[in-house]
Formats: sequence, structure tokens, C-alpha cells
Amino acid sequence: SNRLWIAWEDNANVNVNENETVQAVVSRIPLDVAFITLQFHTQHSNATLSYTRMPELGLSLTAVDSGLLSPLIPGQTKLSWFLLAPDGDSVAGTGVILPYTSSDPVPGACNLEFGLDIDPNIYLHYNIFETTIHFAPANIGYSRGSNPPACDTEVGENTRWRLRYDIYQYFLPESDLSEQSLITSIQSVANVQTMREHGTRVMTLSSNDKTEVVFSSIPGQGVIYSVIVRDPVLNTSSSYIPVHTYACSFSSTLDGCDTLGKWDNQHWVKRVFLQGNVKLFCMGFGFAAFLFFVLITRTTKLDYDIRLTLTAVIGVVGGVILVMSWWRFGSVMSCVVAVGLMLGFLISSIVFFTPVGDIQVFRSNVVFWVTFSCIVVGVPLFFVRWPREGNITTCGVAGAYAVVLAVNAYIYTSLSYITLNILKRFLNDNFSKAFTDVPFQDIDFIMITVWVVLGVSGIVLQFYRERTRPFFPPSPYLMWLQERERRKTNVLDPSHHTSSLPSRLLARARQLTGRRESAGECTPLLL
Repeated sequence: SNRLWIAWEDNANVNVNENETVQAVVSRIPLDVAFITLQFHTQHSNATLSYTRMPELGLSLTAVDSGLLSPLIPGQTKLSWFLLAPDGDSVAGTGVILPYTSSDPVPGACNLEFGLDIDPNIYLHYNIFETTIHFAPANIGYSRGSNPPACDTEVGENTRWRLRYDIYQYFLPESDLSEQSLITSIQSVANVQTMREHGTRVMTLSSNDKTEVVFSSIPGQGVIYSVIVRDPVLNTSSSYIPVHTYACSFSSTLDGCDTLGKWDNQHWVKRVFLQGNVKLFCMGFGFAAFLFFVLITRTTKLDYDIRLTLTAVIGVVGGVILVMSWWRFGSVMSCVVAVGLMLGFLISSIVFFTPVGDIQVFRSNVVFWVTFSCIVVGVPLFFVRWPREGNITTCGVAGAYAVVLAVNAYIYTSLSYITLNILKRFLNDNFSKAFTDVPFQDIDFIMITVWVVLGVSGIVLQFYRERTRPFFPPSPYLMWLQERERRKTNVLDPSHHTSSLPSRLLARARQLTGRRESAGECTPLLL
């Protein structure tokens, strides 16, 4: 095996070759240090950290983000661990060691759930909807050679129940799946101080709370999660082993991090974007497609592509029905309701996309859906008196958002989660527990500006163009019926005494043919 000497409180980039064991050694440990954590991070390959040269159950951990905690005995100034590549391939990553004193909390020291005796690791699981992290409770600090305080025999201020857990998240640069970006980010938030400086505190748990937190999954977006345990009595803290995820797989060929279903997204977003200027058809398409997709996803187990195709078909049917309700029957109310609901849905989604959506009261599905529905229904009720204004406003706001979605198919932007988070909550009953924070970086502010400029300019332009026209376009079919009836009954109208256009053309052709035949000419008939 190779021996790696790690400098005190240093980060080390490590390569572990196939069938190789790397021994990580820390020496000259100060005597006031009570315990040390070693963490090792790779982008997507498993690595094994072990207390012993040959990994054993309960003395090693295999993961992408792994860590070990070693309590020190009196007089100990040297410590070593072992690092292996378990899957038969070489592994590259970064290692970080962190020292703590006897007054610092011991992360994972009251572990009753996971494999290690003292387990400072954060365990992460994700699916398309949510990302969940779990961790073992910590204990208050203790000096070298002394017995650890009991975890659950007492609940007073002198026990581990006084500890608090701050949950942090740190977003990697958007659309950056490079290994170097991850390594740099991990090194910049690996300890307590740097995570507090660069990360975002999401919430704080007490020792009475369940050590589990749920976040909204953002496929393709790198996120680092960390837990900092605090002792409010001694004003000390220590860090669990940070863990990262992209909410996608680097090994999947169907829907991996490199593809993320981009062809399908681009294909369908292009269609929606191109339909964005068809106004009523687009509104009917979106309204029917959304409701049908929610229904078919919750009630069937059909393949995603089949559901997407059926959703597009139903969307077209919905768009045709809405257009025909206006074209054939002149129904203004159906158009106002559909367009108003579309605008209401978008406004309500924007409201809950803000920090308002993470307020504790909206964790309740009843409170959330009642509030959400009131906003959605309130918008069409408001615009019943002004149908033209409602239609123009919806076209401007929703049409500009369609541009944002079209750009998102090629360049990641967090604004797509305005509506996607609502869709996730429709489809997943447990999504109400998830924190829905998303990264806001330069591209997001650019797209917000584009959205506002396009929306405002579109609304102003349409108001200017429609200022002299009827408050709502009349039905073409009803106008044709009225015109036909007028021509039948109005004897003063010259058209009442004139044959229809095809008859007049035929008579004119016969007249020209008769003249040319009398003159002995033979020419083609030009209408």
C-alpha cells in the first residue's frame, strides 16, 4: 500500500488505483484535540474509508461522500486510516481532516441506526421529486480517555438534548457537471466556518426533532448539504460530513446527468413555444394537457413517453374545443374562464415559488391547496368585467414565460421550477415536506429581465393595437350567419339582387366566350 501524509488541517487530492490501498496518516496532533474526522469525496465513484487495512463491517464505510470519526486517547499524537477503491476501478477525490476539542459536540456519537459506532455521515436518497437526508444524533463533547456521556438516560441541560442542528445547502455553479467544480466547492465548504460563510442555512432542528430533512430535487444541479451541530451552552460547534448530489445518475444511458431527457424536453417545449402565439388554442392546450397529465400520472403506471404523447393529444383536443367554443358559438365566458385560470395558476405558482412557499403553515396540504386555489379562481373572477384586458395580460405574461421555458430546454434556469414545483406537489403526496429552494445565479436574473421586458412590451403593444377594436373578437361563424340573413331580408341591399360570386363568374365567362366565338377566336378562359 501507499502511505499518504496529510498536513494538519489541510485538503489533499488523492488518486487510488485499482487494487491499491492508500494509508492516510496524520501526525503531530496537539494534545488539546479530542477527536478528528476524515472525509473523502468523489464526484460519482464509490470509495471505501476504513479504520483497518482490511475493511470490516462496522469499521468501514463505502460511499461517494464518506467520513470517519476517531476519538483520541491520552498522549496520542499520530493517527491513520485506510482508503480503497471497492469497484475495481481507480478513484480520484479530495480528502479533508478536521480536528475538534473536548468542548465541541461529537457528530453521530449517539448513533443507533447506521453501521458505524460513531457515524458523522449524512445519508442521502433522491428521486425525481425529492431529496432526503438522514443523520445520526450527536453527543456533547468529552475529553480524551473519559467515558462518553450517556445519550438517552437523561434529558436535562447537561445532556445531548441541548444540542441544535443547523441544516445548510450550497449550490454548485449552474449547468456545471465538472469534477473540478465539485472538488473546489467541497473544499470551500468542508468545515464549520466556511459553510457558514458560503452556504445557506435552511432550517434548525432541536434534539427532539427527527433527524431527517427533505428538499426538492433539481436534476442536473449540483448541491452540497451539510449539518452543523451546535452546543448553545458552550457556544461550540462541529460539522458532519458534507454530502452532494446532482439528483441524476452519471452511469445511466437513458436519463443520465449528461442527457436528462433533453431531446424530449426540447421537442415538446418547441411545440409549446410555437403554439404560444395561437392564443386561445395555446391556453386550451396548456389547461387540458396539465390536468390530463396529473390525472394519468396519479392513476396509471404507463411509461413516461406514452404519457407525454397522450398528454399532447389531449392538449390539442382541449385547444380545439376552446377555439371552437368561440368560433362556432361565440362563447366569451368559456374563453375568459380558461384564460383567467391559466393566468391565475401562473400567478399563484410565482407566489409559492418565493420564500412564502417555505413558510411552515403551507406544509399542510389543506392550507396550501385552499390558498393556491383561491388565487387561481380569483383571477378569472376579477377579469370577468374586462375580458379583453384579461386575455391580453395572460398572453403577455404566459407567452413571455413560454420563452423562458424554451431557453431552459438548452440552458438551465431555475425559473422552470415556478410551475414544476406545483406539478411535483400535485403528483407526490410527500412533497409538502420538501424545501423548494433553488439556486439564483446570473442566468436566472437575465431570464427574469427577459420575461419582464417581453411581457410588458407584449401587453402594451396589444393594448395599442386593440384600442379601436371590439372589447372581444366576435364569433366568425355567427357573423357569417348574420350577414347571410341580412342579405336575404334586406331588399335595399344591391347584393340581394345580385347572384352569388360563382354564378357571376360563370355568366361573365359565357359572355366573354360568346364574343370571341363570334369573332372567330379561340382563347383560354382566364378567371
